[in-house]
Amino acid sequence: MDIADENSVESALTLHGAWALVNAAGYVRVDEAESDRERCFRENTDGPNILARTCAARRIRLLTFSSDLVFDGSSSEPYHEESQPSPLNVYGKSKAAAESAVLAAAPTALVVRTSAFFGPWDEHNFVTQALRALQAGNTWLAADDVVVSPTYVPDLVDASLDLLIDGEHGIWHLANTGEVTWAELARRAAGWFGLDVSLVRPCSQEALGLPAPRPRYSVLGSRRASIMPDLDHALGRYFEEGVARSLTQEPTPSSTLLEA
Repeated sequence: MDIADENSVESALTLHGAWALVNAAGYVRVDEAESDRERCFRENTDGPNILARTCAARRIRLLTFSSDLVFDGSSSEPYHEESQPSPLNVYGKSKAAAESAVLAAAPTALVVRTSAFFGPWDEHNFVTQALRALQAGNTWLAADDVVVSPTYVPDLVDASLDLLIDGEHGIWHLANTGEVTWAELARRAAGWFGLDVSLVRPCSQEALGLPAPRPRYSVLGSRRASIMPDLDHALGRYFEEGVARSLTQEPTPSSTLLEA
């Protein structure tokens, strides 16, 4: 199904039938979006808008995802669901536009803002890439002036589906509790795996030379409910999932990443 093609969406829903639709598609390359605006907006804004209109017409529940990058980082306290979006980059603008379009077309839709994914099955997230580099004895550059609230994907899935089944709607913030810099996140993960934390080299965001500007502070809090486990608990379960065994498969030669 092409989520940005109304006929494709209609055909898929007619073929399969559904009581709800979970949109996990989207353009996720934050830096490339700066020079690929049209495709980014097609997949992140037009697609969810079409899904929302189609689902509303068929009375199908919709769950779609947004990002902490809808904020500009000017706050010194966690952002909550009513905080005003003010994105700095193309990716964040596409997500902010999607939020407005989806809720206008389908007020019963559930829009989950989340951030900084890591999980046991994704080979390319920040935590897994950092651990592979450290295990190979490479240094890992990570920003120590950017504060985020990381999200363990299994926790995100469980909480999002619970909210969907319970009939919740509107914007919700879901991230594991506990704010860290990217450098601190790498060190905490390294500690769980018994790796040399001194190989994590803190640096400024500017030193990484990334095309897309990021907020210095994009921690997600909630005024609706706190339903996600804390970050250390999530890192412990990430370790228990057997990631330690998988880290030996493909050590990464790269030593720099701000985020996955």
